Amino acid sequence: MSILGLKKKQPKTFKVKVITMDAEMEFSCEVKWKGKDLFDLVCRTVGLRETWFFGLRYTVKDTYAWLKQEKHVLDQEVPKDSPITFHFLAKFFPEKVEEELVQEITQHLFFLQVKKQILDEEIFCSPEASVLLASYAVQAKMNFLDMWEEKITAWYAEHRGIARDEAEMEYLKIAQDLEMYGVSYFAITQNKRDTDLLLGVDAQGLHIYSPNSKLNPNKSFPWSGIRNISYSEKEFTIKPLDKKKDVFKFYSSQLRVNKLILQLCIGNHDLFMRRRKVDSIEVQQMKAQAKEEKARKKMDRQILAREKQMREEAERAKEEMERRLFQLQDEARLANEALLRSEETADLLAEKAQIAEEEAKLLAHKAAEAEQDRQRLEVTAMKTKEEKRLMEQKMREAEQLAVKLVEQSERRLKEADHLKQDLTEAKDAERRAKQKLLEITKTTYPLIAAYSPPPAPPEATDAPYDSASSRLDFKDSDMKRLSMEIERERLEYMEKSKHLQDQLKELKTEIESLKLEEQQQQAGLYAIHSEARGFAQESVYMPHSNVRNCLFIFVL
Repeated sequence: MSILGLKKKQPKTFKVKVITMDAEMEFSCEVKWKGKDLFDLVCRTVGLRETWFFGLRYTVKDTYAWLKQEKHVLDQEVPKDSPITFHFLAKFFPEKVEEELVQEITQHLFFLQVKKQILDEEIFCSPEASVLLASYAVQAKMNFLDMWEEKITAWYAEHRGIARDEAEMEYLKIAQDLEMYGVSYFAITQNKRDTDLLLGVDAQGLHIYSPNSKLNPNKSFPWSGIRNISYSEKEFTIKPLDKKKDVFKFYSSQLRVNKLILQLCIGNHDLFMRRRKVDSIEVQQMKAQAKEEKARKKMDRQILAREKQMREEAERAKEEMERRLFQLQDEARLANEALLRSEETADLLAEKAQIAEEEAKLLAHKAAEAEQDRQRLEVTAMKTKEEKRLMEQKMREAEQLAVKLVEQSERRLKEADHLKQDLTEAKDAERRAKQKLLEITKTTYPLIAAYSPPPAPPEATDAPYDSASSRLDFKDSDMKRLSMEIERERLEYMEKSKHLQDQLKELKTEIESLKLEEQQQQAGLYAIHSEARGFAQESVYMPHSNVRNCLFIFVL
């Protein structure tokens, strides 16, 4: 095995990441590639033809550098990371953006870079310009957004409808007038005095600033007034064309920064001289194509604007029709709901009418029943009155009968007393007559025997017949018969009195039953009257005083 075979095999490619203002790209590059090969690949990928404004910038230690196109990529002080990171940025800025920036992609990349520098405060921007450029980040720090809100709204309304490329170009036209636009600043010191200064390199020339001010330069050297720029280690010499003016020398402490300053000076001076020459065929073709493209885009925008206007009018008409349709639908819905409510109301009214009719029929039926009950109660009342009258008449007759019976009883008692008195007197007279008769008999027995009727044959008895005794017996039987008649009349009177008392009790019972029946009838009639809503209430009303009066009469 040879010694060459022991050497480690070197890779043939390396990874590169390129960051543009709106994208990130990764490439696999060959080891032998120079900076120009990588730069051309990025430009082709982006579609950029105005390549002279741009470059690939990388960070090295505490500063940055631009990739040189004539040297190999890996031979430069690029980072050793994998992938190697480059930023595709504008290295040189045009003096007049509207005249020099031809391609839309060129305008867009410049727009994005300048906007970022303004937002990052790398380019100072006044509040007025910040509002116009919509630099919200700067205004957020300066708290000026609220006071400019009306102007932002007004300017936005004025610029509304402008295409993106036109808006970006207007943005760049305003931004190019800013003092810090396109200026690269470097720290330098002046010869002998050792004073700290700032060197600014831009498209118009070199500018010397105080360290605290990047807006207004103390001294400027335009490219048209510079005869030569020489560089020796850390010393720069600017020789003006006017030999009467002094040569300006300054120093930079870092060799890498000095090289970067020299690159920017050479590049900006070349572009300055190039602008003042006749455009190349390529640039002329690009400008012609750009002009045609702008005309075409303008026509397309006009057509688009007309179509947009027509579409907006159609949309407005459609919205108006939809609004009208929605309105009609709402009206129809409301009308339908009103119709449904009307139908429901009609059904409800019909149902209520049917219920009312049924209630009316029921009330009429109840009224008829109430009227029948009233008539029946009137008849009953009439019957009750008639019965009461008959009862009263019977009571009067009973009272009269009772009075008559009492009178008859008293008369009978008096007659009985008289009869008893007459009986006593008759017994006394009979006793006296018997005694007198005995006396007479003793003296006149034969006469009496001659004129007296023959005696009845005596019964078979052991006692002798006595005519005087028979006559006495005859008188006793009359008295007994009279006493029996008196006793029979007394018993008849007692029986009639008892019968009268029984009739009085029956009358009282009938009166109580009539009273209960009348109360029940009044209660039933009151319920019927309540259901019939007051029908025939007054017609069946009977004061209780009459009943109480009747009861009082009956009880008496």
